[in-house]
Amino acid sequence: MLVHTVLFWLKDDLEAEQRAQFRAGLDRLTTIESAAAVYVGSPAATAERPVVDTSYDFCLTVIAADVAAHDAYQVDPRHTEFINTFKSQWQKVLIYDAD
Repeated sequence: MLVHTVLFWLKDDLEAEQRAQFRAGLDRLTTIESAAAVYVGSPAATAERPVVDTSYDFCLTVIAADVAAHDAYQVDPRHTEFINTFKSQWQKVLIYDAD
């Protein structure tokens, strides 16, 4: 199993409608068949602690069966369309892959 986690920091000047469209774009990634599961969220309203980072805007977590499934996800047209459509809206992205 491979867990692919992506944190997005959006540009500060985005309007609410642009943020909603970004979220809808993330939600479309849940239809990619090579992903066993896809979760989309934003920082939870949990208690503040020094070790918790809530500075990001959206988090995408993709569960893949293996590296091959992850690689298929990366080249899926829905994934590349998401990147091409929304890359101008983020100021920072961090990715954590774990197996």
